[in-house]
Amino acid sequence: MWAPVGRALPTGAFSIQDPGRSKGFIKHNLTVFLFLLFPLSPVCAKIDHVEPPFWWAGMKHPSLQILVHGPSIGETDVGLQAEGVLLRSVVRVENPNYLFLNLELEPETEPGSFRIQFKKDGQTVDDYRYELRTRKPNAAQVEGFNNSDVIYLITPDRFANGDPDNDRVAGMRDTSLDRSHPLSRHGGDLNGIRQHLDYIADMGFTAVWMNPVLENNQPRYSYHGYGITDFYKVDPRMGTNEEYGALCQAAHARGLKMVKDLIFNHCGEGHWWMNDLPSSDWINHHQGHRLTNHKRTTLQDPYAAKSDYELMRDGWFVSAMPDLNQRNPMVAEYLIQNSIWWIEYLGLAGIRMDTLPYADKFMMADWTRRLLVEYPRFNIVGEEWSINPLVIAYWQKGKINRDGYTSDLPSLMDFPMQGALASALKEEESWFSGLIKLYELLTNDVLYPDPNNLVIFGDNHDMSRLFMQLGQDVNLMKNAMVYLLTMRGIPQIYYGTEILMTHEEGDDHGHIRKDFPGGWKNDKVNAFTGEKLPDRQRSFQEFVKRLLHWRKDQTAIHKGELTHFVPHDAIYVYFRYDDRDTIMVVINKNEENTSLDLTRFEAYLANHTQAYDVISGGVIPLEEKLPLQALTPYILKLQ
Repeated sequence: MWAPVGRALPTGAFSIQDPGRSKGFIKHNLTVFLFLLFPLSPVCAKIDHVEPPFWWAGMKHPSLQILVHGPSIGETDVGLQAEGVLLRSVVRVENPNYLFLNLELEPETEPGSFRIQFKKDGQTVDDYRYELRTRKPNAAQVEGFNNSDVIYLITPDRFANGDPDNDRVAGMRDTSLDRSHPLSRHGGDLNGIRQHLDYIADMGFTAVWMNPVLENNQPRYSYHGYGITDFYKVDPRMGTNEEYGALCQAAHARGLKMVKDLIFNHCGEGHWWMNDLPSSDWINHHQGHRLTNHKRTTLQDPYAAKSDYELMRDGWFVSAMPDLNQRNPMVAEYLIQNSIWWIEYLGLAGIRMDTLPYADKFMMADWTRRLLVEYPRFNIVGEEWSINPLVIAYWQKGKINRDGYTSDLPSLMDFPMQGALASALKEEESWFSGLIKLYELLTNDVLYPDPNNLVIFGDNHDMSRLFMQLGQDVNLMKNAMVYLLTMRGIPQIYYGTEILMTHEEGDDHGHIRKDFPGGWKNDKVNAFTGEKLPDRQRSFQEFVKRLLHWRKDQTAIHKGELTHFVPHDAIYVYFRYDDRDTIMVVINKNEENTSLDLTRFEAYLANHTQAYDVISGGVIPLEEKLPLQALTPYILKLQ
């Protein structure tokens, strides 16, 4: 049946009419300034955007907010005809070019489509057929990334060019395409990743996290993906939504989980709504941007000035990235639904949330809860770039905070461990430096509700590559990889780490995110196949591959206990163990051959006479002294 909801209000008024609960308008008059900001215009409705573009029947959360954008669409009456779909309210905002429709889907609502009509003076001025799709079997029980996984992080523009035809796309503002320029686009895309999924799986990785691939129609430096201009559309230079879905299906067929990079704090200045904002509070400081102070500790500091707190939260990350106002309930719902939409559409196993503390923390807690109600086995990791474990722990689910803040975020990026790893391996051993940093770092695990669910890493797309941090020392790199793949937590490895990729000195992002050799047709070196890959790089690639495949079924590494011993003589020893296995790990910085006295570890070595050397593949007798090769790490599975 036709269910009209509301009449247009004068511009400058905000209204909600709920046909199921109220016969009148709830009006909030706004300032004269807003009246001038969005002047009256004649009704000539034509829908430009409907978001989300479709939804699914059978979701646990019954409500659905639909953003509708088009010339003067807010001056129309709205009705729909659908079995099991109720139009609870229509929200009219300052800008008459928007409507927000709040629907309720009854539990028995069947997949299908229904008409949403927009009328003026009884005449239909626009019509939209909205689709409710069928959910995939067991969609709600998707298995999130966990301790059994190793995540491979990819910057898509720099990994492989699978479709040269989309390198340049008409209408995109950034027309650069120059592989010799570190800040230009290089042409990597979704098809390039899809064509090399076998390499990723054969290496032994079990999950893939890609930097964002949604539309970044920015005038420059658009290759990295963090200036999103359409939250529901893949950047056409990366591919299409359908190709993103095909990539995920192909990954799943190879046992690879997919992790999506999301940004709630900001969008790109080229986002379509920036020229026609729904309301003056859709973004913060919309009249003239103010940059954030980046002082994230103000969110926890009991002594922080209110002005510092608010500038941290509401300031723009950079001048090209408008700061979204998550305290606006329609913005919040828009972002929450966008996450759910992509999880459902792609069959994702996880989300990495960029710049976590820059968004409103209370909205972020609501977002996490909504996702975990819909997908209880899902995992979400947040980026809080701090080397202070106290700052990181604040955001993890289960943490009891002094200020009463409650988070439901399962995982955080373990920046404190990343910060300690390279210095611990490079520094000379002393009372305060060297391996003792890694040892003492773990004391901070008492702060985390679940330290095993932290994502651990040596580098990522925003910092100097680990091989560069370690002075291009292959032996130290081997120690670092052994540590990351046997320590508590969920390892993440940046693409190219497995082949010792380097870059120019410094932390210039364009150089750090360099092209993976073999991803372009005329590359002289192909790291995917090993063709012309230098022996040192090929050897290290095989070293990483061996560790990754061994790790896959090691439950003692995935979720076993951890006991470590105070480092002595540039050697750090720890044990991972469960009811099935005991594994001894030796991180060794000695520059000459030496031996390790095993009597200190008698409690864990008792009844074991030998060990399988995971790296060499041989068997080592466990006698009083264990010979160690210079700068060589060991993973010993006790027998």
